[in-house]
Amino acid sequence: MMAFSAKGWRARWCIGVFVAALTAGPVSFVAAGTAGAAEKDLTNNVIESVVAISAIIPDDARTVQTLGGLRSGSGIVIDDDGLVLTIGYLILEAEKAAVTNADGELVPAALVAYDHATGFGLLRAQRPLGLSPVKLGASADLSEGAQVIVVSKGGPMPVMPARVSSRREFAGYWEYLLDNAIFTVPPFPHYGGAALIDREGRLVGIGSLMVNDAAGPDAPVPGNMFVPIDLLKPILADLLEKGRASATSHPWLGIYTNETNGRVIVVRLATDGPASEAGIRPGDIIIGVGGRRVSGIADFYRKIRAQGGAGAEIPIDLLPVKEGKLDIKTVKVPSRDRHDWLKLNKKKL
Repeated sequence: MMAFSAKGWRARWCIGVFVAALTAGPVSFVAAGTAGAAEKDLTNNVIESVVAISAIIPDDARTVQTLGGLRSGSGIVIDDDGLVLTIGYLILEAEKAAVTNADGELVPAALVAYDHATGFGLLRAQRPLGLSPVKLGASADLSEGAQVIVVSKGGPMPVMPARVSSRREFAGYWEYLLDNAIFTVPPFPHYGGAALIDREGRLVGIGSLMVNDAAGPDAPVPGNMFVPIDLLKPILADLLEKGRASATSHPWLGIYTNETNGRVIVVRLATDGPASEAGIRPGDIIIGVGGRRVSGIADFYRKIRAQGGAGAEIPIDLLPVKEGKLDIKTVKVPSRDRHDWLKLNKKKL
């Protein structure tokens, strides 16, 4: 009598979903005659290369109140020595981290790098994982309508077919800006660090967020935002050597904003951050930068960056609504490097 293996059944189910998704639809991902070879390749290099990540964040970390002290998500093995790529917020300011190996066991992992500009994070397993690395693809080749696969570790549906719904800029309220983010539908619930896979079985993006405008700013369609893998390639050597990109960091103000009808409103401020120390307060409405009016959050970030790198003094034009006045005033904010504000493990990051 054959013993039933829940793990084996789950793996076969995931593989079946993966291959069925790749071979379905008007555009076949693999030729019918090579389905067996494709299944084997995808089994070895994609599904099994996605690992679970767990991280413990100390109580005094800058991000513990917003991101939590216990974080979990997914990552994907990208070299032969246990290097795991994930979304950076999962491991940001972590004091301990671990990833799963081929048997599903937790293996301690060292924090290698975090990059605020892209959002990527890197860890390296401290023992062999028994997993093959996935190949990096070209996210520039992904256009609207492209068929893709989302893979995570865990959850009721760890493998799901999806479609690229748009390629456009993304501006996050935490002073984060991507010029050409990848948006997909339908929404995938276990998006944090999930792998976005193209028709060749290559990694083209890392899961970051659930969004409500995946089809465009004027289309209320739920989906996900992925960070394009092409952003990793120019900085990977720096991340491995130095723990961060060597390019001059963008100026960071410590302002968390919301956008309403093109108006940029200060929602909160980073504790001990530059904007807070300069006197900006929640509720203030940001009108411009250096006398140049801003039309939204993305435009606000671009005008900040046009003033120079981290350390530049940024003149913020705002309406200080809590003063009960309608007079625009300019607050000069001495920007900083966010990397220095965070309480990172300096020996590793």
